[in-house]
Amino acid sequence: MYQLLRSILFNFSPESVHHFSMKMLKLVCSTAVGRKLLTSLFTNKDARLTTEFLGLPFRNPVGLAAGFDKNAEYLQELECLGFGFVEIGTVTPLGQPGNDKPRVFRLPKDQALINRMGFNNEGVKAVVERLKKWKERQAVRNPGAPEDRPRMIIGGNIGKNKLTPNEEAWKDYERCFIELHPYVDYFVVNVSSPNTPGLRALQEKESLRKILVHLQELNRATKTARPVLLKIAPDLTPEQLDDVAALAVEIKLDGLVATNTTISREGLSREAEQVSREAGGLSGKPLQQRSTDVLKYLVSKTNGQVPIIASGGIFTGADASGKLEAGARLVQVWTGFIYVGPAIVKKITRALCS
Repeated sequence: MYQLLRSILFNFSPESVHHFSMKMLKLVCSTAVGRKLLTSLFTNKDARLTTEFLGLPFRNPVGLAAGFDKNAEYLQELECLGFGFVEIGTVTPLGQPGNDKPRVFRLPKDQALINRMGFNNEGVKAVVERLKKWKERQAVRNPGAPEDRPRMIIGGNIGKNKLTPNEEAWKDYERCFIELHPYVDYFVVNVSSPNTPGLRALQEKESLRKILVHLQELNRATKTARPVLLKIAPDLTPEQLDDVAALAVEIKLDGLVATNTTISREGLSREAEQVSREAGGLSGKPLQQRSTDVLKYLVSKTNGQVPIIASGGIFTGADASGKLEAGARLVQVWTGFIYVGPAIVKKITRALCS
């Protein structure tokens, strides 16, 4: 059924389809009957899926990577689709429009996407307001009573504004961290998007140290510390990966997310040749092996001391199992969600339970 719908939707621009689809989903979820129906169709409530990670109880190990719900607009809808966790953002201090359109391109033959969105979001204050309302709704839904199963976990993916020079970037991460801290369960520091000029230079060891250690200091000063993770690019050299691993162990970083999108175009089909010339980060099936290789390398280099969330090319239960067997504790989907459809979490979690 979804394949037929997808063949129709793929005739329109990716961003238009995204907004249309999520508005339709929001309409369904506007009633209790609609929410109940979606939950019954797409949520796997098997207790074996509950996963403890970084001191947090995840109802299942399958999450949605940052970039899909940039402004925390669709948390209720994504919860109904069964996600164990959703990473909002990337959120920047000030709202910004991102790069010029078109900026998302499909490669159907390769089950891939290229995007150069550029951290388009409404800014941290707008996101905080939505998260406040989300928390209020959750409290009303469960007034003072413990939930019978873990709730959906919310991660906050934070970045710098495009116009902020790299030497001032730590201030942008600080502001987002302080503003979001009461409303998210964990943080991911994004210095690995290829779509903000100069951002990936912040992956160098000393630049990372400045940002991460400062956030750790802020974190320790709060009543309830939030886990802080770092999201890295799949295009780092072995030497750069060694630096990331060494720093993560040295400063006792809570975790890593491996990986972001790639600037490589290796292994794409000839049918994708024209689209592959578009600038931006490539995601989907072509990224799967490289992201798994990076995951394994980091597990080895850190001796498993630094927990890792795996992201990159996850479409099926077998894909997710492969990441977990390689050393990841949780997995995130994004492009797979577009190609497989709203049942992706249920399909993956069923396979994980079999």
